[in-house]
Amino acid sequence: MKRTRNVVAAASTITLALALSACASGDSETPADESGETAAEEAPAGDIRVWLVGTDTPEEAREYLTTTFEAENEGSTLTIEEQSWTGLVDKYTTALSGSDSPDLVEIGNTQAPAFTSAGAFLDLTDSYEELGGDDLLPGFVESGTYEGKFYAAPYYSGARVGIYSTEVTGDLEVPATWDEYVENIKSLATDKVSGLYTPGKDWRNGMVFVWANGGDIATVDDAGTWTGGFSSPESIAGLEQLQDIMLNANHAPADSDETDPQVPFCAGEIGYLTAPSWVRWSIAAPEDAEVPGCVETYGAEDKLSAFAIPGAEEGTYAPVLAGGSNIAIPANAPNPELARSALEIILSDDYQEILAGNGLVPAKVSQAQFMADDAFSQASAAAAAAAQLTPASPMWADVEASGVLEDSFVKLAQGEDVATIAAELDAAIEGTLNG
Repeated sequence: MKRTRNVVAAASTITLALALSACASGDSETPADESGETAAEEAPAGDIRVWLVGTDTPEEAREYLTTTFEAENEGSTLTIEEQSWTGLVDKYTTALSGSDSPDLVEIGNTQAPAFTSAGAFLDLTDSYEELGGDDLLPGFVESGTYEGKFYAAPYYSGARVGIYSTEVTGDLEVPATWDEYVENIKSLATDKVSGLYTPGKDWRNGMVFVWANGGDIATVDDAGTWTGGFSSPESIAGLEQLQDIMLNANHAPADSDETDPQVPFCAGEIGYLTAPSWVRWSIAAPEDAEVPGCVETYGAEDKLSAFAIPGAEEGTYAPVLAGGSNIAIPANAPNPELARSALEIILSDDYQEILAGNGLVPAKVSQAQFMADDAFSQASAAAAAAAQLTPASPMWADVEASGVLEDSFVKLAQGEDVATIAAELDAAIEGTLNG
């Protein structure tokens, strides 16, 4: 599906880096022998590197990928190299434009358009049906498609939910409306407990306040020109509501981010935590983990639960930022055919069933039936139905990489003027998206 875009290559660091790489390396087409025939399609034995980001992919899935790939590709090995979400765009820009590219990469769904439009990934259009076709999550197919060509397949999805422990919330009822949600946050706040844990840099979870009040990040007109949305009356109302909570019902430092929220959660310092549903596994991590969880230490796991953040009317849900990833083969992948084999395993029913069983919304709609019938999975599924995406522009990754959103939300948490923050943020977003 072709989307309206306003692409200014000179303004994109990703496009520029890849262009420079192409100039240095020459023609990137498949090499041909002296007779003009292209190289054989059969993949030789080799070692491939797969970049997965963070700890969201469960160990069971990692083991399945490695063992299945090596069984199906005799003499080949697959190594998973875990990356960090922090600084990911810059790292990928360097790695994918160089000579030491990995063979298969996970990329955030909001970051994928920048890389697809820059030519960073191989064209998978001819494999679309084989990889899942219409069974693939449509929103993530959209994120991985550019100018009618399919470059980055869906990997998994998830939505931000409200996470809590009755160890802290007691018998407080789960909110049924947005107003009740805000009231509960304030009632849970004490001198030591954040009613809602809101680190200043955490704009991704903060966006629910903007969307729930009818605001938006940015909109695009028919000519492809973007207009920032944070200065609208609706967005201002949401930002003011968020700032009030940041200042009066929250103890997270204004200059902190959402990394390792299980630490204050396990210390009993959080009433509600909004986060992707898979954060439950960090909370439930064993005591000998690098960052230990707390289920074993402060109470039974049945005290831990989640809910979809409610909307204005009972039975509706507030828009939250859709989380999740796409997965793609870099244009400079050393072993593209082996990478394709690994990608087929990742999008197989068996692999996607593993993801579903671990609380992730699978890339294939048909495999969602294997999601557990628990509060986290059900809350995530309900929230995902109302989830929102960031602006569908190939320049959006540049907005994220600039840190302007984090800087702006830190200013909110420090009590600065909301209208001024919104106007400056809109100007920065428009300047990037419109080149």
